[in-house]
Amino acid sequence: MFAGLSAARAPARPDDAIEGTRLIGTLPLDGELFHVQGLEMDGPHLWVTSVDGRNHRGYLHEFDRATGRFLRRIELTDGVRYHPGGISRSGGSLWVPVAEMRPDSSSVLLEIDAATLRVRRRIRVADHIGCIAAAPGRLVAGNWDSRLLYVIDPDDPRRMRAVPNPSRTHYQDMKFAGDHLVAGGNTNWWSGTVDWLDWPTMTVRRTLRAGAIGPIRPFGRGGPYTGEGMAIDGRDLYVLPEDGPSRLFRFRITA
Repeated sequence: MFAGLSAARAPARPDDAIEGTRLIGTLPLDGELFHVQGLEMDGPHLWVTSVDGRNHRGYLHEFDRATGRFLRRIELTDGVRYHPGGISRSGGSLWVPVAEMRPDSSSVLLEIDAATLRVRRRIRVADHIGCIAAAPGRLVAGNWDSRLLYVIDPDDPRRMRAVPNPSRTHYQDMKFAGDHLVAGGNTNWWSGTVDWLDWPTMTVRRTLRAGAIGPIRPFGRGGPYTGEGMAIDGRDLYVLPEDGPSRLFRFRITA
């Protein structure tokens, strides 16, 4: 992936991008994206959620992982719920939260077939859910600013418990990686972190601090590198900090 990317094509890495990492390259994403939310990838594909705030519509977009070519998209809007969030893949499914655009509201968690993009299952939650991590038999979902992290059994959603966020970071995208929950988000307009939380204790074991790429919202399309879409593949950390037109940044974790 990212074959043929040269350092000349990639932007110079700011000193305050993401600590403990080295920028490998960037990949422009083709097609129309709105306010970017979540990022996931597997094999030849990558998926992005975005929200069209002006028209109150939410979307899941699919791209070619190697070239950034747009492949297809589906609309996720569910009545007053049009704000998709951070997403996660488990097995053959993508899990996508779609919420009202306000805290303390409501959401639907969509299990979407990654091959067909058809909805397999819907789980209703009586709170705004802004991100979700999925693994076989379990989901972890963060509410508005991830003040609470909900641990959910997808086969029996009534078995749900809330855990206070152990970090001050407002998580926007989360993934299970081995024995850890890897979560990225912002701490303010200009900075953020990626945290490794031990599972199931939810104790923060490691933190990488991140700066921002500007001009930042609401003055431009940018913000903290870790403030929106985030995915991890081995020692490679992928972030999508810019609203459309968006670039996928690939960092190698070196520390």
